[in-house]
Amino acid sequence: MASRETTGGAGDWERVQALFHEALARPAAERRAWVQGACGGDAALVAEVWSLVEADAAGSAVLDAGLPGLARTLLDEAHAAPGPPVFGRYRVLSRLGEGGMGVVYAARRDDLEATVAIKVLRHAWLSPARRGRFADEQRILAQLDHPGIARIHDADVLPDGTPWFAMEYVDGVAIADFCRDRALPLPARLAVFRDVCDAVAHAHARLVVHRDLKPSNILVRADGRVKLLDFGISKQLQSPGEADAPVDPTRTVARLMTPAYAAPEQIAGGPVSVQTDVYALGVILYELVAGRRPFDLSDRTPAEAEALIVSADPPRPSTSPDRVAAGRAAWADLDVLCLTALQKAPGRRYASVEALVRDLDHFRRGEPLEARPDRLAYRAGKFARRHWRSLATAAVVGLMLAGMATYYTWRLSAARAGAVAEAARVERIQRFMTSLFEGGDEAAGPAADLRVRTLIDRGAQQAAALDADPAAQADLYRTLGELYQKLGEFPRADDLLGRALDLDRRLAADGAQADAGAPIDAGARVGATLVAQALLRLDEARLDEAERLAREGLAQARATRPAVHPDVARATAALGQVLEARGDTTGAIAAGEEAVRLYAEGGEHTAEYAAALGQLADAHYYAGDYDTADAINQRVLAAVKRIYGERHPRVADVLINLGASQVDRGRYREAEAFYRPAVAILEAFYGPDHYRTASALTMLGRALVYQKQFDEGVPLLARALDVQERVNGPVHPRVASALNDLGSAALQQGRLDEAEARFRRMLDVYRQVYAGEHYLQGIALSNLASVLMAKGEVARAEALYREAIGIYTRTQGADHLNTGIARIKLGRALVRQRRWRDAETELLAGDAIVSARAAPTVSWLVSAREDLVTVYEALGEPDKAAAYRAPKHP
Repeated sequence: MASRETTGGAGDWERVQALFHEALARPAAERRAWVQGACGGDAALVAEVWSLVEADAAGSAVLDAGLPGLARTLLDEAHAAPGPPVFGRYRVLSRLGEGGMGVVYAARRDDLEATVAIKVLRHAWLSPARRGRFADEQRILAQLDHPGIARIHDADVLPDGTPWFAMEYVDGVAIADFCRDRALPLPARLAVFRDVCDAVAHAHARLVVHRDLKPSNILVRADGRVKLLDFGISKQLQSPGEADAPVDPTRTVARLMTPAYAAPEQIAGGPVSVQTDVYALGVILYELVAGRRPFDLSDRTPAEAEALIVSADPPRPSTSPDRVAAGRAAWADLDVLCLTALQKAPGRRYASVEALVRDLDHFRRGEPLEARPDRLAYRAGKFARRHWRSLATAAVVGLMLAGMATYYTWRLSAARAGAVAEAARVERIQRFMTSLFEGGDEAAGPAADLRVRTLIDRGAQQAAALDADPAAQADLYRTLGELYQKLGEFPRADDLLGRALDLDRRLAADGAQADAGAPIDAGARVGATLVAQALLRLDEARLDEAERLAREGLAQARATRPAVHPDVARATAALGQVLEARGDTTGAIAAGEEAVRLYAEGGEHTAEYAAALGQLADAHYYAGDYDTADAINQRVLAAVKRIYGERHPRVADVLINLGASQVDRGRYREAEAFYRPAVAILEAFYGPDHYRTASALTMLGRALVYQKQFDEGVPLLARALDVQERVNGPVHPRVASALNDLGSAALQQGRLDEAEARFRRMLDVYRQVYAGEHYLQGIALSNLASVLMAKGEVARAEALYREAIGIYTRTQGADHLNTGIARIKLGRALVRQRRWRDAETELLAGDAIVSARAAPTVSWLVSAREDLVTVYEALGEPDKAAAYRAPKHP
């Protein structure tokens, strides 16, 4: 019965009811035989139907007691004990609350030291529709994968058939209380509200309408992150923009909404669409900025409340005495934002949550709203308020110049001289660039097949011609060095960046000035070149030096530039990249968030902002937070396509990152779909023998090998290894990455000596590159142990697995996916040694970690459950063995 309830829904229960009623219509002596025949040999179905027949014969049906008895039963349950002490592996801690359908408990899973929220369907026997809605909520939550939506972890039924599911426990407070208790200013409130909109938009993109958005269903944690809860009456549409069919207003599901946040069409029983959620978001936004709801429904009858919502217009939020502090112009736009979302007719509201978010972002940046009339005076006013400092400065300067023209005549002359000098520098650089195409012969035009590498080589030879302008010469050396780095020519890049740094330091020491006497900002130039060198050392895997240069460059930028200058953001981002490579994900996330914040000062539409956002996604990926990484990367993908077009290497980078998280979840076909276009883009851009093309080939080959497509995957990996060794030398992380995948392919094909050699060399590379412990060393140890397992050297494999688990735990955390996989592997080694209880501990722990982050069909979970069956059969516990033979999840 438990497995049926887990996989079934309202349709299963309705079938049971139909069979039950048909059985009662037959003579008592014939019922048993009829039920067995009607159930078609399904023993569980026979048992379920027959139990109802027996209960009816005994007069125990709950409705037989009549209305007073039924009421007494419900009231007794409402005041009963908090529920069963355990739900599967979860131990109840406390009762968190209850709603129209469910009771929610805080529960603890002791083996993982994890706290979850358990939601239980109350009075599951009352109606198949209730059970169906509860099953729908489970199914919908399983489809939603967003950091702003509480995730589902597990689901099952109690022995009496009551369904329950375990979901993410959120230690937070309702969004309205969070903003009020902390007295958040308007910008902070809007930032939190925008995160809510992102979560709702994610649900809408998967055709899910929440239908009960309200502050109590939106919790904010202490760190400011929001979590959207309670999809109990949500609705899955069949196509984008589709509305529900009209609802009978007397039906229970229509009445489970909260009137204060319900749209007029919900109140009236009309069609429900994504714009129903837009209305609820409008009520929440109104409450956050006005300090009260649009309508006061206290002391009103239900009919009066419904009439108010359906027909009355809400007052402008700017008229509320409890409103947050904001200027007059800001309130004019806030009124438009709120009241547009709260229009009575769905067609007059924002067409989608994305449209609401666009106007919200316009407001936060001081730009005109799309919902406002397109009047010149309005847009001019917005421009003036957005740039008031610049305009005010211009006005003051104008007055000063008008009043003191004579006094500043000589300064204007100096400025003109400076402009002439700058023009002369630009002209020299233009002549320099033109000469690269001429090749020294002004009468000859450039060849039709002139290559980029040829131009860069000429530039490096001719840069010495700019000796008269050392600042311009240093700029060219730095630029040419970065170009050589992108081409994989690291020694030439190192030489040119070294020359640039020498020139910049000489300019700083001499207090050099431009031709017209204007000082050169040499200190800032030194910082920029140090950062460029740090990124080169990162590509060379010289991580100690890379971190030293990045920190020195960041310190120089902060000392010579304003706090929000792009140079400071660039140096911060570079430090984050280095920390990520060193395995310091905490430091990388902090640096990434700071870089994103700094770049946002210049606008979120820039390439630099997109790059910093992508780096932040990488840091979350390496920290094991795949959901956050994917959510950020989807934003990055849209941004880089808009900025660079569809076929740029930055697009390929993001596709590769999205594929990597799919591989880690065991979704290899989905990963392949990301990797193939990425390889095509990079090969077309860089050519087949570039290290970046080779890195992408490694990722594609890995996905193919995981799908057992060795004939295509292994040659790609071998080609990638050859390129990486030629470009980077024998000791480099990219070389180790290719070795890893070739070793995995050899292991799967039974070429054990080759696999062992690949993994031992991989381990040696990582130990040379990374000082101290690094999670990549754990991967090499774990893979090497797998070879020893295949060779039958189980005790040696066990020791390597334990060493790998220790490294993962210390560098990535006890609940990281890598830790979970390694514990599953260790469990198998213990099974081979017939150490059943030790194996059980490791397998259960690994299964719990991996199942929370990967698809149920991923090979590691299948392996763990096969081994658990073996363990429990050996221990004489057949019930537990049977539980792991059946599908784990609905």
